[in-house]
Amino acid sequence: MSPRVAVLGTGRMGSAIARRLALTGVPLVVWNRTRSRAEDLGVGIVAATPAQAVEMVDALRATFGGATGTLARARGQSFVEMSTAGPDVLEDLAPLVAKTGSTLVDAPVIGAPPNVLKGAEIIIAGGDRAEVDRVRPVLERLGELRHVGPLGSGARLKLVANSMLGALVLIAAELETAGKDVGLDPAVTFDLLTRFVPSLAIRRAGYLEDRHEPTMFALRDLRKDLDLALSAFHRVDAHVPITALVREWIDETAVADADLDISAVIRRYAQTHRAEVRPERGRDGAAAAQLVPGTTIPVAAKTEQHERASARE
Repeated sequence: MSPRVAVLGTGRMGSAIARRLALTGVPLVVWNRTRSRAEDLGVGIVAATPAQAVEMVDALRATFGGATGTLARARGQSFVEMSTAGPDVLEDLAPLVAKTGSTLVDAPVIGAPPNVLKGAEIIIAGGDRAEVDRVRPVLERLGELRHVGPLGSGARLKLVANSMLGALVLIAAELETAGKDVGLDPAVTFDLLTRFVPSLAIRRAGYLEDRHEPTMFALRDLRKDLDLALSAFHRVDAHVPITALVREWIDETAVADADLDISAVIRRYAQTHRAEVRPERGRDGAAAAQLVPGTTIPVAAKTEQHERASARE
């Protein structure tokens, strides 16, 4: 018989996790700050507080703290932190969880809620191997489970992954827009981009039809994750100029479209790229593009060396 599991927090990802576990026969207790969102799932028992939920289960996708938080009634359960809260939170939680005789694993999901419902995503777990194995039967119902290192490793790797996601959605928006400008069929361009990045396919309506709802991953959440990532990277003097630039673009897009899916980055790109790219002449007389005032990047420099090479051809 499967252990009873509490899913605490039924937002986009929490709801997908709860539904998937219910579909695979796991007995559930669910809780959300807005009770109606937990009730609307139609699965499991709806708890009034996290503390009430913890008394009823063996393992938890957890929300911690406070008089009514899970730690108030913890007694040797397995806690699994699956949110993208960053490794610092885990460092604070670990000793508090240990005092209750419970165990703590961080296991964020790599992917979008629709794929979680299919059990087709990757779960990256950090923690003691024995403690990860203890919750493996539950987590493997969500997809492929990978133990990636000690506690906090899953959280750190998730920040790397979401930084990569931010860069990918931006370059896809740039090339989709550029392809249209040079006369290509947008659908043809998008299909080619998905050959390189298959995960883009679930955002086809966003890139081609400007439809960014229902939201799978909101711009505001990606912005938050990039802030967490840059904080972690800068703390160890990691050189991440591209990630910092991605964060700036995501922040600009989120001003107007924070609640939309991250595919909405194409709106910002389409609105600004023509104004920002202005033909100029470089010092050697070559065409250039000025992206930021005072910064000139040659785009068609033809040096004497190139001319000699062309003559030989």
